[in-house]
Amino acid sequence: MSESFHAGAAAAAEPAGPADGSEDAALFRLHAPLRRLEATGRLAALPAGPAATLGERARAFFAAPRPGPALLVGALPFDPRHDDALYQPARLSAGPAPSAPAARPAFAGDAVAEPAAGDYAAAVARCVERLREAAGPSPLRKVVLARSLRLQARAEVDPRTLAARLGEDASVTTYVAPLPVAAGEAPAWLVGATPELLVSRRGEAVASHPLAGSARRCADAGEDARAAEALLASAKDHDEHRYVVEAILDALAPLCRQLQAPARPSLHATATMWHLGTRIAGTLKDPAVSAAALAGLLHPTPAVCGTPRLPALEAIRALEPVDRGFYAGAVGWTDAAGDGDWYVSIRCARVQARAMRLFAGAGIVAGSQPALEVDETAAKFMALLNALGLDDVRAARPDRGVE
Repeated sequence: MSESFHAGAAAAAEPAGPADGSEDAALFRLHAPLRRLEATGRLAALPAGPAATLGERARAFFAAPRPGPALLVGALPFDPRHDDALYQPARLSAGPAPSAPAARPAFAGDAVAEPAAGDYAAAVARCVERLREAAGPSPLRKVVLARSLRLQARAEVDPRTLAARLGEDASVTTYVAPLPVAAGEAPAWLVGATPELLVSRRGEAVASHPLAGSARRCADAGEDARAAEALLASAKDHDEHRYVVEAILDALAPLCRQLQAPARPSLHATATMWHLGTRIAGTLKDPAVSAAALAGLLHPTPAVCGTPRLPALEAIRALEPVDRGFYAGAVGWTDAAGDGDWYVSIRCARVQARAMRLFAGAGIVAGSQPALEVDETAAKFMALLNALGLDDVRAARPDRGVE
């Protein structure tokens, strides 16, 4: 069954977005608690490659004498075998002072969901069946399934404006990262507001804050508190979260002389969602292990992929109709000293001229219920939809879609 919602009632169109010039095409912005960074211009690109080689490629890049900032910024795609998109910027700043965001864009026609809610529910059901039937030494235990919404604005969408609106939620890290495009195409960016730190490194100190297990926030304070309590008590969500934490600890343990994580997750709130989160902190044995190497090692975690990784990747390719590109990848920076911050690129949209594609995913385990996973993805779309002025969109049952 088709799925759409009418977007024509949004506010008046904002001013035209950035032109095709190199300054705008290379705009990178990361507004995070650990570092507030804005970069413009492009001096040199890091030779692209898969996640497993990111640390070595970054090391080789910084080994050569270079003018300009000793910094690489950019994004990793979801699939760790695909090429990343990092570059050395020409100029750095802390970013402009916060200001009132410009008018929201107006949209032409309806948004189109891929897959529609009913088809997504069916894919979840097939995935649950596969999870329950999994057998062997490394059975499939979790798969993260995503879906998307396509929107067409009446004027070019400015990534700065969208990021500024997303930044009204102080609990998230907002980002704008330029994406590769074919010759002659308009510039494209990944714009989002993530609550999840993949990995940070400062000298020997390393940190990660994985999130998995989610519940929608409620406007009523009592209902919201009950939703948080239910999430904390949910065995299904704790299982989903444990897979992520264990994977990160297993990957970091051989590299750290100290590694700490609480025994149970705590609640982490954004404006639209409750999450289960665990703060992980460690001390590296070898300070030569860079943030880039750590990001390449950890990505993708079970929070955005599933576990075990390879069977989960295969299931995602079989069940999702739209390639994720850089959604559910990572966005961040690394410098010549090996320090850096990398955030999981969720709650985001691919923005190119007037076209937008919003993404959301849900972790599927053997105990998942298709209707609830549809509701979870609909809730996760809301961070972007609210920023776009489409806050009247609501999730319905899988047989009714999004209205």
